[in-house]
Amino acid sequence: MLFQKIVIAAVAVLALVFSSLFTVREGEVGIVFQFGKVVRDGSSSDGDKQPPKIYTPGVHFKIPIIETVKKLDVRIQTLDSQADRFVTSEKKDLIIDSYVKWKIDDPAKFFLTTNGGDYMMASDLLKNKINNGLRSEIGSRTIKEIVSGERSEVMQNALLSSASSAELGIKVIDVRIKQINLPVEVSNSIYQRMRAERNAVAKEHRAQGVKQSEFIRAEVDREVSVMIATAEKNAKETKGSGDAQAVKIYADAYKLDQNLFTFLRSMNAYKASMTNGTKNVIVVKPESEFFDNFDQIR
Repeated sequence: MLFQKIVIAAVAVLALVFSSLFTVREGEVGIVFQFGKVVRDGSSSDGDKQPPKIYTPGVHFKIPIIETVKKLDVRIQTLDSQADRFVTSEKKDLIIDSYVKWKIDDPAKFFLTTNGGDYMMASDLLKNKINNGLRSEIGSRTIKEIVSGERSEVMQNALLSSASSAELGIKVIDVRIKQINLPVEVSNSIYQRMRAERNAVAKEHRAQGVKQSEFIRAEVDREVSVMIATAEKNAKETKGSGDAQAVKIYADAYKLDQNLFTFLRSMNAYKASMTNGTKNVIVVKPESEFFDNFDQIR
């Protein structure tokens, strides 16, 4: 019985010891609550005017059951909200998507100003401060200045203007603009104008192409006509030369044997006239020269 009591007592002591220990990891800080109230630095006479007691990374002690611990992440956080609408100095709207890198710089102040370390509340407050800085910077510049040359200056000035976030216990590490767009209705009108301009350019190119094609086609037609005329001229000259040569040959042959030449010419005429057999009709006088050699073939 005594041994069991000793074991139970030892287990109770160990449980009490372990329940009184708490660990704050690297990148975190701890705030202890006692009966729901924050444990603060300084004497009790100071009351709620003293800041909360902050526990740094390591192993710490607390009163079991009576005290509880809330841990805050002091690592760098990213605030990446939805894109917002801004107005330039030209009174034109821009849709700007940005993000902010921040971290808790003063845990006690952060805890007090964000309703007990509410990260959603801190994000909303920080977003309002950053947006106010961006609106001030963008409102003093034109679209061309923002997009082309002064984008980094806008981000730098917005970062400087976020110094007021120190009152939240927050330190802003960086402010970056991810994307700059025009509103949908403006983008559509710009695209329509660009499309109309491109169509006008395309029509001009097509007209020039048609004009050039007509010129090329006329030039080709002219060259073809010249080539055909030249070919016909050469053909007629060749034919004329051939006909002249044929006449000369006939004349020379006629001089060699006139009777034979006359007979052959008659035979060719008879053959040509009788090609279709009995269907040929020749209207000629019987005493015509056409029949001079006809008796010789009967």
